[in-house]
Amino acid sequence: MSVDVSRRLFSVDEYHRMRDAEILVASDRLELLDGEIVEMNPIGSRHAACVNKLNSLLHRVLGDSAIIGVQNPVTIDQLSELQPDIAVLRRQDDFYAARHPGPGDVQLIIEVADTSLEYDRQLKLPLYARAGIPEVWLIDLAREVVEVFADVTADRFAAVTVARGCDPIPSRALGDAVLRVPDVLP
Repeated sequence: MSVDVSRRLFSVDEYHRMRDAEILVASDRLELLDGEIVEMNPIGSRHAACVNKLNSLLHRVLGDSAIIGVQNPVTIDQLSELQPDIAVLRRQDDFYAARHPGPGDVQLIIEVADTSLEYDRQLKLPLYARAGIPEVWLIDLAREVVEVFADVTADRFAAVTVARGCDPIPSRALGDAVLRVPDVLP
């Protein structure tokens, strides 16, 4: 016997209204992905250490030339608002007080994967590509590698580079700065 199930998808505006009405609370670790509200995994200590290290490192490397968002919302489209671990954003005088940044504001997204590798790879990466995010790093803590996705064409990343060991991490978003894999791992 087959059962018809209909799902209710939410827009970013509806998602925000649910937060404003405290149907969803700020302490909930949630993302809106293709209209579905997704609960994110708790953050482990190694994951948190990597994000903290990246935040410190990127502030030193980029200075005031960019805004470093740490686990803050980025509105991808009308049905998706994600909270990447790190978002390197174009400088804006109000620091995005009037609105969350969108794809055109993003120079680099970094996702740190401890327990979320398949979620990040299968669901978030394609969404970032469709939105035209120019560069995404996926840091796989278990394998101690940094996968760099770049050159968006036809809604996918055409260039994928895997950096491991003491390899430099290829990045257009960081300009002349050279970071190596051990620089970003906890």
